[in-house]
Amino acid sequence: MSRMPDQSQIKPFIPYNRELTSLARENRANPTQAERRIWYKVLCRRQFEAHKFLRQKPIGDYIVDFYCSDLRLVVEIDGDSHSEQEEYDARRAAALEGFGLTVVRYTNLDILENIEGVYEHLLGVVGQPAD
Repeated sequence: MSRMPDQSQIKPFIPYNRELTSLARENRANPTQAERRIWYKVLCRRQFEAHKFLRQKPIGDYIVDFYCSDLRLVVEIDGDSHSEQEEYDARRAAALEGFGLTVVRYTNLDILENIEGVYEHLLGVVGQPAD
């Protein structure tokens, strides 16, 4: 006889546009310098508080830079072009938040020049005290 899993342990499925899968794969193969830095210094191999992050994850009609399903957290890295698309970024964040996700944004400069500060900020976002 099998037991039903506790309902609080079931993670709701977040829909995604399957047509974005190949583009997400291409993006993973060609990360920006900032994406590469945060990935290897903070997010890969469960370095960040033992949480698993995925790179270039399709969610809804978007591809997010980094996603952690346990934390329901999206981490976005804004390149130079993002300063000109604030309205798009706001719509995108609202759509992702509509799935119950938290969206955190960092600039390329934040990542490249202050990776320790980014780590500390992420700890605060997820409610972990800094050492």
